[in-house]
Amino acid sequence: MAYLSKQHSWKRIMAIFFLPLVLSGFAPRSQGMFKSPARFSWSHLSPSKLKNRSEGLSTKTNAQGKAYFTLEGHKFMIVGGSIHYFRVPREYWKDRLLKLQACGFNTVTTYIPWNLHEQERGKFDFSEILDLEAYVLLAETLGLWVILRPGPYICAEVDLGGLPSWLLRDPVAELRTTNEGFIDAVDKYFDHLIPKILPLQYRHGGPVIAVQVENEYGSFKKDRKYMDYMKKALLKRGIVELLLTSDDKDGIQTGSVDGALTTINMHSFIEDSFIKLHQMQNDKPIMIMEFWTGWYDSWGSKHIEKSANEIQHTVYKFIRYGLSFNMYMFHGGTNFGFINGGHYEEKHIHVVTSYDYDAVLSEAGDYTEKYFMLRKLFASGSAHPLPPLPPLIPKAVYPSVNLSFYLPLFDILPYLNEPVMLHTPVTMENLPINSGSGQPFGLVLYETSICFGGSLFASVHDSAQVFLNDRSIGILDENNEFLQIPKIQGCQLLRILVENQGRINFSWRIQNEQKGLNKEVSINGTLLRNFTIYSLDMKMSFFKRLRSASWKLAPKTYKGPAFYWGILNVGSSPTDTFLHLPNWHYGFVFINGRNLGRYWDIGPQSTLYLPGPWLHPEDNEVIVFEKVEKGFYIQTRKKPQLQKCYKTDPALRGAAGDVDNCQEY
Repeated sequence: MAYLSKQHSWKRIMAIFFLPLVLSGFAPRSQGMFKSPARFSWSHLSPSKLKNRSEGLSTKTNAQGKAYFTLEGHKFMIVGGSIHYFRVPREYWKDRLLKLQACGFNTVTTYIPWNLHEQERGKFDFSEILDLEAYVLLAETLGLWVILRPGPYICAEVDLGGLPSWLLRDPVAELRTTNEGFIDAVDKYFDHLIPKILPLQYRHGGPVIAVQVENEYGSFKKDRKYMDYMKKALLKRGIVELLLTSDDKDGIQTGSVDGALTTINMHSFIEDSFIKLHQMQNDKPIMIMEFWTGWYDSWGSKHIEKSANEIQHTVYKFIRYGLSFNMYMFHGGTNFGFINGGHYEEKHIHVVTSYDYDAVLSEAGDYTEKYFMLRKLFASGSAHPLPPLPPLIPKAVYPSVNLSFYLPLFDILPYLNEPVMLHTPVTMENLPINSGSGQPFGLVLYETSICFGGSLFASVHDSAQVFLNDRSIGILDENNEFLQIPKIQGCQLLRILVENQGRINFSWRIQNEQKGLNKEVSINGTLLRNFTIYSLDMKMSFFKRLRSASWKLAPKTYKGPAFYWGILNVGSSPTDTFLHLPNWHYGFVFINGRNLGRYWDIGPQSTLYLPGPWLHPEDNEVIVFEKVEKGFYIQTRKKPQLQKCYKTDPALRGAAGDVDNCQEY
């Protein structure tokens, strides 16, 4: 007990030493109002005003031992917000960045997703929504500084934490280590990526003031040499700006690396975390790389919120103590397509399509209570007036969409790419397609002929529907690997449709995130052979081919996976809206071939964001891939909706625990 008492006293002494005010003496706000923080000109240094550059973002210590950031010798405070370019329609980048600036921020931070930029090994995509250089240069023209977080691992609640799925083809590669196979792939990626970043750096006239080394490695810590290798990988390719690492309080020690500033991630103002960080680097300023403004939602879980008062209260403390910080997220955006990740809690749990994050700006870029409270706080402490508020993007309600035509899943097989014929099934990553890179996202259909029934064994990830010819006979998932096949006459076609619902994005489990059928399939112990395997990656080229199909008039009801077709008429001036799918159960919506993402009636998300720039004037093609049972129509709404209750998996509909009286709000 005496030892603990001494430890507590030492922490108190440390707190007094490195913080200008005694934290325990910080008075809570009174009657809903804060005393204005001391005025500080954290936003007057902009890219356009610093033309002659020799000293980038640096750290210094004053005579009292207080560390702080400088930029070109000027005292500088980072007031940052995260906006991921790949989660926002390119046409709205400017709108979101202007709103960041108008709120009082001076810096935007973004991850760089390797899995989207190099979906196929050696083929790089930096176009349209993935045009990193255009995004950074746009931020510069608007007067914002940029911090880049290039990974290679980024977490970010994206599939496999931003690592490309083709890395999983190598059975001996160890992700996020100095394993030769992994670092060889990283080196080739960095050889392509880093040259794009070099001219964007501060000392080369650009807005990039810092670059992060990997991401939250302290929670992974598989290889002591790894972080040093990643740091040197950046340096030897020409990164000259401040390097930093990013971890929570439990990972800052093992996730740090010599030569990089250690920063911290947190959900609130935690004194002990700052003390721990200061003990590691007492001559460096405190930087909160991620202050979480909310949290992400998962399918079948409660919607997560964080109060605006709590956010304002914490940010006020950051400013009062002169701490630089980045708000994760300022604007979350959307997990368009199949990019969402997942986590593991006795089973796979998957991130919803919306990445709203209960952030400062909503998923659709609308102002929130958090925004106005922060803007007021920043304005009270700013030595210069904040920019005016950009106008809101209008939302519209359009006529309902009747999905009058359909194609059952097995009717569209001729419009897919040529199937693969294999003696035994393999996972989607190991399919011999896409120039040897396998399939990154979507679904895979496995077919083989069987001539007897019995106990089917198949190890699937993540979920599977099983059919005899066209007839559904059951489901499989990671916790249910057996299914009874009824007695059959003659030989019939066994079909297993497997979906990748999002690879885990955090923890050592990323190493084993292959999707599809990952073991041999058997009935009564007899191995099944000679599989025909179709890739359903749902790319835009597939939907172009599907337009030539002979669509059938849709029945009032239909059970099983099918594609449904309709027209959304938006008039002459399309703008944002939200799609609501009453009585639909599980699937994906495609507008003019663009994948808006997954819907699922277990909640909490019950609408899909549809950006106006993705709509054509007048008529727009709507295709819904529904896996369970046909609904009626699609409605549009001006605001997103959430569910207050959560249904069981649609495959278990009618079983105990199913809830059919969910209310939306």
